[in-house]
Amino acid sequence: MRDENRAREPARTEGHHLWAKRGVMADFDLLDASRQSMEFTHTDVWRVFRIMSEFVEGFEALSGIGPAVSIFGSARMSPSDPYYDQARSTARLLAENNIAVITGGGGGIMEAGNRGAREGGGVSVGLNIELPFEQEPNDYLDQMLEFHYFFVRKVMFFKYSIGFILFPGGFGTMDEMFESLTLCQTRRSENFGVVLFGSQYWGGLLEWMEGTMLGRGYISPEDTGLFKLTDRPEEALEHIRQRLHAVAQGREQG
Repeated sequence: MRDENRAREPARTEGHHLWAKRGVMADFDLLDASRQSMEFTHTDVWRVFRIMSEFVEGFEALSGIGPAVSIFGSARMSPSDPYYDQARSTARLLAENNIAVITGGGGGIMEAGNRGAREGGGVSVGLNIELPFEQEPNDYLDQMLEFHYFFVRKVMFFKYSIGFILFPGGFGTMDEMFESLTLCQTRRSENFGVVLFGSQYWGGLLEWMEGTMLGRGYISPEDTGLFKLTDRPEEALEHIRQRLHAVAQGREQG
C-alpha cells in the first residue's frame, strides 16, 4: 500500500531535463557504431560537454549526502515477493543507523530500498536512467537525479557509496555485482562492502565461481572473500558498519 509518503515529492536536480525529451536515448546515440560518420564525430565533441554537465550536477547534488549504501535488485519484483520486504527492512535498518540509501530510483527492489529508507527516517535517493522500458521513478524518493549516460550514473553509485547490497535481479544487478567485485579485486576501491542478499538465489552462481573460476585459477582464493553472503538484514547492516569503521580508521591513519 502506498501511504502518506506518496505526498512527499522528490527533489530533482536542475538541468537534468535538458536532453530528456530528445526522443533518442543518449547512450544509444553515443554507442551506435553505424553512425560514426565525420559529421557525427564532430557532434561528439559537443556531447562531451553534456557528459561533463551530468558529472558536475551529480557531484553537486550528492556531495553532502554522507555515508550511503546503494541497493540493487530486480525492477520487476512484486511487493508480494519476500525479497521486497527484506530489502525494505534492510534499508530501514541502514536509515536508522544514519546511512543514506541510494537506488536506481525505479520499481521492485529499488522501490523497496527507497521505501525502507523513508520509513527509517533516513535519506532516500534515486539515480534514475532514461530507458525504453521498466524505469519509472518510485514514490519514495527524497532526491532524484536523472541521467542519460549509464557510465556517469555508475560513477555516482561508486563515488558516493561505501558499499553495495545486491538482492536477486537480472543482468543489471549482475553488472553491478561483477563491476564492484572487479574494483575491489584490483584495489581501485578499498574498504568497499559488497553484500549478496539471498543464499538460495546466489548459491548456484557462487558454486560455479568456486568450482570453475577458482578451480581453473582464474581468480584467487582470497577473491571469494570480497563479498558477504547473507539472508538477514542485520548481517547486511553489520557488514556495512564494518566497512564504515575501516574507512574511519583509514582516515585517521592518513
